[in-house]
Amino acid sequence: MNILKTGLLMALMTFIFVVVGGALGGQGGMVMALGFALVGNLIAYYFSDKMVLAMYRARELNPSEAPELFEIIERLTKKAQMPMPKVYLIPSETPNAFATGRNPEHSAVAVTEGIYRLLPARELEGVLAHELAHIKHRDILIGTIVGVMAGAISSLAWMAKWGAIFGGLGGRDREGDGGGAIGLLVLAILAPIIALLVQMAISRSREYHADQKAGELTGDPRALASALEYIHRGIERHPMPEAGPATAHLFIASPLTAKSFFTLFSTHPAMEDRVARLEAQAQAMSR
Repeated sequence: MNILKTGLLMALMTFIFVVVGGALGGQGGMVMALGFALVGNLIAYYFSDKMVLAMYRARELNPSEAPELFEIIERLTKKAQMPMPKVYLIPSETPNAFATGRNPEHSAVAVTEGIYRLLPARELEGVLAHELAHIKHRDILIGTIVGVMAGAISSLAWMAKWGAIFGGLGGRDREGDGGGAIGLLVLAILAPIIALLVQMAISRSREYHADQKAGELTGDPRALASALEYIHRGIERHPMPEAGPATAHLFIASPLTAKSFFTLFSTHPAMEDRVARLEAQAQAMSR
């Protein structure tokens, strides 16, 4: 099922590339955009994890640097019967974490300095179990590809906007139709929105599922619920300025603050709903 979803995602992103490329450069632009999309899909499949980690200046850790962190992850991976992922540290005070990679054998877990230093071990275990659930169920590839491709679509939209501005300065196009510049502007607006809608469609159900699996893995859903509340407060106090809508869906909680326009298109369920579900799971497990 994940292979099918990945294929459909790549096809959709390729279609958007071709449409915008055609609007920018006609038939030649469509061919160039198609080639760029095919190459981009291959790069996203094999290197999107490295690109996202580099985007957030994440540094790979070794066990001697963070023994407690590695001990928690090793214990959880053995219990979940999955390979040990690489572990990265993000230089940010914002409490957050994400997983990336194309499969469990090529995966990584990244935590911020803020969450590693300040979150109690019990709650940190819940967060790490959530990220390992994403890895085990092979949905991190889709999320990572969406992040890379959404950023590329935003770049194309930026090109379309300036193409409309400069292309529309002369008034009407060669066929006497004044809709060319307007069409580019429409694409410049719609392309990033479509990318965000794709992120929303695939991300919200994944977060609920990973929360549930984390509760099952640790046997302590309330620990993750408490961590989510802490992370939510921490993001409000210490926003992550380098975070953008293209990669927000990768994190356990959206790094975008409530004041951001893009929270209207949030890729994460409401924190209150996630906490309520985890509380219900804890009550069911205690019966």
